[in-house]
Amino acid sequence: MRLPLLILLLLAMGATAYVLVRGVIAMASGKDITGEQQQNYMRKRVLFQGIAIVIVIALLYFAGGANR
Repeated sequence: MRLPLLILLLLAMGATAYVLVRGVIAMASGKDITGEQQQNYMRKRVLFQGIAIVIVIALLYFAGGANR
């Protein structure tokens, strides 16, 4: 159970980093005056970070259960 969770965690971390970089690039380009595109990227970043945190909690839960 740990290996699939580790793979999912790596994917969530990669997605978070990707969206973060895309958001910074969009902000630096200055093309979006309203900031709607940057807000969309930051919402996605928060979503992926939340998913990563839930996966970490699941990993810790299953790791603690292995010692019982």
